[in-house]
Amino acid sequence: MATILAEQEGDDGRTVRVEDDHGAQRYVVYVDGERAGFATYADAPGVRTVIHTEVDPRFEHHGVAGALARAALDDLKARAVRLVPRCPFFARFVASHPEYADLVT
Repeated sequence: MATILAEQEGDDGRTVRVEDDHGAQRYVVYVDGERAGFATYADAPGVRTVIHTEVDPRFEHHGVAGALARAALDDLKARAVRLVPRCPFFARFVASHPEYADLVT
């Protein structure tokens, strides 16, 4: 069962929702109910490794991947879980958002 992590209306009026589908070990982002992308992860005690992120080309350059990353990282921060950003997108996102630097192990 998926847990909704964030839901917000974007600047363009579309609804962006991010869920943690723990059973599939992936965060999923939806735009107006349509699956727009995902980030896969693997868990170890107290640590989540984000492995890979994909966003459908139709949704690229609209902040969808950033919304996905922000919701995932806020979730980890709230649960005091550390991050291994193996995914290049997540690594760049954390590097450019210092408020998440303390998550990286």
